[in-house]
Amino acid sequence: MKTFHKGGIHPNPDKLTADIPTMPVAAPSVCRLMLSQAIGAPAKPLVKPGDSVTAGQMVAEAGGFVSAPVHTPVSGTVKKIESIRNPQGMWQDAIIIETATDAQPDIQPEKQSQCHTIEEVTPKEIIDIVGRAGIVGLGGATFPTRVKLSVPAGKKAEVIVINGAECEPYLTCDDRLMQEHPDAIVNGTLLIMKATDCPRAIIGIEENKPLAIEAMRHAVRDIPSITVEVLVKKYPQGSEKQLIEATTGRVVPAGGLPIDAGAIVDNVATAAAIADAVLFNLPLTSRIVTVTGPTLKKPGNFLVPLGTPINTLIELAGGLPEDTGKVIGGGPMMGRAMCDLDAPTTKGLSGVLILPRDMSMRAQAGPCIRCARCVSVCPMGLEPYLLMTLGELGRWEEAKARGAANCLECGCCSYTCPASRPLLDYIRLDKMEIRKL
Repeated sequence: MKTFHKGGIHPNPDKLTADIPTMPVAAPSVCRLMLSQAIGAPAKPLVKPGDSVTAGQMVAEAGGFVSAPVHTPVSGTVKKIESIRNPQGMWQDAIIIETATDAQPDIQPEKQSQCHTIEEVTPKEIIDIVGRAGIVGLGGATFPTRVKLSVPAGKKAEVIVINGAECEPYLTCDDRLMQEHPDAIVNGTLLIMKATDCPRAIIGIEENKPLAIEAMRHAVRDIPSITVEVLVKKYPQGSEKQLIEATTGRVVPAGGLPIDAGAIVDNVATAAAIADAVLFNLPLTSRIVTVTGPTLKKPGNFLVPLGTPINTLIELAGGLPEDTGKVIGGGPMMGRAMCDLDAPTTKGLSGVLILPRDMSMRAQAGPCIRCARCVSVCPMGLEPYLLMTLGELGRWEEAKARGAANCLECGCCSYTCPASRPLLDYIRLDKMEIRKL
């Protein structure tokens, strides 16, 4: 089995929900659709208060080249467009839709009639449909997929890497998708290959997902241009650069993009969304979210209409435990703490992790003991201890020269530090200040 070679850690996977089938969630009575659901410019509303909307309708258009439209998962009436809090407490504009009493979200693609075949659509049509469908990277990055599939002049996509690693502890939404809908992932992969004129694809899956590996291998058994690569369990293998190295042996140059190594990386959920959009004319209006935690009564995987309150998912999972210390959007390594559980789900929300108090409190930070563990685990070959010191001193130019901008923010350094130093916090500060230079 393969893996990347520089750095990385082996946290306990804690895949508590890997064997729990995905459960569809009913449409919320009030759907709140954030306009900022992708990296780049927020979407621009196409509706106004009082307008009637139908499930699947585009209610906000892309606000720029790096942006993505937003579609409603419900039929109903637009009540208002206002600023609401996102899960981290920041105010962002959203479209508020009151769901029609008899409406149900169109979230099951198998109930739709196929409108296209892979053979009949052209590369340009695929990219255009992906753009109109509002598809973004569903592994968490939310980069508009239309942009990623538009290979720059002078570059060539030589291999598509489909990310099924799901190396973040606790999360199992990708694992369940691979077990339940492998054909959709394969069809999406074939569409990505056609859109980018790429001859081959590799689906990378970590070894701790045997049923997903079996399902995906069966799905590609008659497609020689797509292979399944089983990878050693290692974090952060789901990161683009690490996954490319693990599956192909290619190295993305420092400061470069995957296409600079002849590769394009897309998440398995993104590939499935592409198949839904192109073959079934279904825009991105829902996604699988893992709701989990060691003291949660009924953790699970849920197919959730976008705009559903996070509190609704927590109630479906048995309610907030009394010993809750922190609620995290995403996984424990790269996720962000939530402070507003009334906030709606978005395209980038892959999981809701509820940790008890004894697992969520930071230890008191001590002085650096010069052990260099943070250096040995950094997958980008950086010196986290030094970058933290430069951040404390406000020496941004030096932090830039030392490669702080190349940090993946994977958290390996903070995880392994025996002195519990907030290494990643200061590196994030470095990166924020470097962008101002």
